Amino acid sequence: MDFTVGVAMTPLDQLPGIARTAEECGYSSIALPDSLFFMEQQTVDYPYTPDGSRMWTADTPWVDPLIAAAALGAATSTIRFYTQVLKLGSRNPVLLARQVGSVANLTGNRFGLGVGIGWAPEEFEWCGVPYARRGKRVDEMIDVLKLVLGGGMVEHHGEFFDFDRMQMSPAPSEPVPFYVGGHTDIALRRAARVGDGWTSAMIKFDDLVGVIDRLRILRDEYGRGETPFEIQAVCVDRFGRSGYAELADAGVTDIITVPWIFDGHGFDSPLEAKQESLHRFADKYIHGKDPV
Repeated sequence: MDFTVGVAMTPLDQLPGIARTAEECGYSSIALPDSLFFMEQQTVDYPYTPDGSRMWTADTPWVDPLIAAAALGAATSTIRFYTQVLKLGSRNPVLLARQVGSVANLTGNRFGLGVGIGWAPEEFEWCGVPYARRGKRVDEMIDVLKLVLGGGMVEHHGEFFDFDRMQMSPAPSEPVPFYVGGHTDIALRRAARVGDGWTSAMIKFDDLVGVIDRLRILRDEYGRGETPFEIQAVCVDRFGRSGYAELADAGVTDIITVPWIFDGHGFDSPLEAKQESLHRFADKYIHGKDPV
């Protein structure tokens, strides 16, 4: 099982140091979040908190995850990066294919694309995209992205997107993995049908087990039960060696963690404190040096 470092709401100047330390310590990946902007008034509830409120403010730092992946890729040599998750619904898939292909090439295929629809109507409408029928549009966007990133001269004539024969070069020399987020049954079906894995928001263990079981059923339905498939989890009630063993037994392949939180450090804590936490967590759980 792999361990990935989540860096949501981290000051931007700390990201290169965190990435280099995570690589040194043996973490597999950096999970890069996505947030376009903070609207003063939200018209729908945020789906992953009990009261629907956001966990960040107008001043919380964010960076475009594709730009971050390219920058951090230049500062490291082996650690991977994936978006967790990029909000597809407000973006154009042709432009996005250019960006994703560039990041994959610049990082030496150390990039995975975690995707979701997006939850806020404002993110769609203020970017010139209708909120209605967003799920169907995202399904077609994934088709377009995979088509263009596959290389060669391609064309697409769909319900939402239409273009004649064209080619983007260079194509990634390896397929870019797609990880699909979302906890609804529609999202799980999307992950089972087209994803190389599923990635969670904050979730409790019992709910996570139910999702993994459902994904197994759906992947069998789509004839994909034997293909490799990652389960990337942000589990909020299983920690420590025994907790991580439970997650592995349940089918989790990648635990997304924020080690400095366990040491009482906040998102705006100094870089040095976070680096010490990265080392401490890795020694205990990745390398098994420190008995529990």
